[in-house]
Amino acid sequence: MTTILIIDDERPIRSSLRDILEYEDYKVLDVDNGLEGLELLKKEKIDLVLCDIKMNKMDGMEVLTAAQEIAEAPFIMISGHGNIETAVEAAKRGAYDFLEKPLDLNRLLITVRNALEKGTLVKETKVLKKKVSRTKEILGQSSGINLIKETIDRVAPTDARVLITGENGSGKELVARWLHEKSNRSSSSLVEVNCAAIPSELIESELFGHEKGSFTSAVKQRIGKFEQANGGTLFLDEIGDMSLSAQAKVLRALQENKITRVGGEKEIDVNVRVIAATNKDLLKEIENGNFRMDLYHRLSVILIHVPSLNERVDDIPVIASSFCEEVCSEYNIPTKEISDQAMKALQGLPWSGNIRELRNMIERLVILSDKKITDTEVHLYANPSSSHASSARVQFESKNNPAFDFDKFDSFQDFKDHAEKEYINFKLDKNVWNVSKTADEIGIQRSHLYHKIEKFGLKRAE
Repeated sequence: MTTILIIDDERPIRSSLRDILEYEDYKVLDVDNGLEGLELLKKEKIDLVLCDIKMNKMDGMEVLTAAQEIAEAPFIMISGHGNIETAVEAAKRGAYDFLEKPLDLNRLLITVRNALEKGTLVKETKVLKKKVSRTKEILGQSSGINLIKETIDRVAPTDARVLITGENGSGKELVARWLHEKSNRSSSSLVEVNCAAIPSELIESELFGHEKGSFTSAVKQRIGKFEQANGGTLFLDEIGDMSLSAQAKVLRALQENKITRVGGEKEIDVNVRVIAATNKDLLKEIENGNFRMDLYHRLSVILIHVPSLNERVDDIPVIASSFCEEVCSEYNIPTKEISDQAMKALQGLPWSGNIRELRNMIERLVILSDKKITDTEVHLYANPSSSHASSARVQFESKNNPAFDFDKFDSFQDFKDHAEKEYINFKLDKNVWNVSKTADEIGIQRSHLYHKIEKFGLKRAE
């Protein structure tokens, strides 16, 4: 329920405001002085404050100023001695609005509603900004990861170009983000380009932009990634897949800090720090004629190699635990515990997809397992593309359920649906089809469980 705090030294005013606001289904707290009001702001979750200006002990303007340090609740200032100067001063100090006594009922309610909506929008915006801008930590304490962290701390403040190598899914993009975050360019943009995802005939337009009419579909001028990243950082992911013609233009841009749009003649100055990444052996690509040696030397001022997950299995417990908390938070369920045996089972799997595969695996385990993730679930739900995992799963099933027939499943999704159906049916029968109790026990929302019952066509046995 929305909580409104009234700070006014006149009891009749507080009583009238309380009656009006409680009739509108707001929870109301009231005090007769600013000091008590500030104490309530520290202790309670207050959504809006109505504050008188002329009060004993502490002036309303002083309360407004002090409150900015301890709470984010919007303030509506009220006074029977107001004028334009007072209203302007209140706005300067951060008040949402100023109302004169005697208060007009309609204006009061509209102002309260608008102030609460603004406060909600401000909070949501801050949460979204944190989600968007938050760069995840580089997890792990293995020697390879510690070396990467030390290198980032040394290299980030400089403008040196960095070439990041490593397998797909090993975390090259995260290293690039931290190089930008800790650089002197962090207040400017980090612009990312996946060179492998852009057709070779469009990569130059993507990087350098184009002028209107420069080719058939160029119906208007376009600004390229180099210009978008001006003053910031340009991250060229999968640089090994870039065409030779685009490589030549990138080389020129790095040498001269100038670019020319496709179809244009004007040279444009750019101030960009370039970070590149690849999962290919560029020296072999150079030998095969697929990559320019001069561009390689331009890009590889600093080399950072990100080890695969199989090379740092000791880091799996801390990474898996972090992913588990993250996934549970996303699904709005209590954090599930991963048993020691499950951790060992995770460390024993071959991770061809590296960190990305581990993240998917943890999400799968969170969805399909009970309150505690055990080695049983790890063996059951390990990536079916892994021969080691499949072997472990077959051994586990043959030992615990010899009649279980894997051949009847055409895909992993079929197997997963079957396992989920049997598990939910077992739990419902165990709880005599008490849906609420079953939902709590397996850690999902009741509406989600009803959806699963309908999806799988589950029915209570007569």
